[in-house]
Amino acid sequence: MSASSHGSTPAAWTAVVISLVGFTVGGIGMVLGPNWPTFWVGCALVLVSPLVGKILSSSSSTDRERHAGT
Repeated sequence: MSASSHGSTPAAWTAVVISLVGFTVGGIGMVLGPNWPTFWVGCALVLVSPLVGKILSSSSSTDRERHAGT
């Protein structure tokens, strides 16, 4: 990855969106009661988001290398 991309990849944005959804779901769970199952679902989403980003990043770098001929 070039230095100018600064993480602006589909993998990074997907991880950020999943994390934001997780924070939102967890926050809604805390406001509504607290509703602990909803809160923990939000926590799980936040914890899974870096893994999804890493998996997507590694699969996209493999595609780039295949198209570049290396």
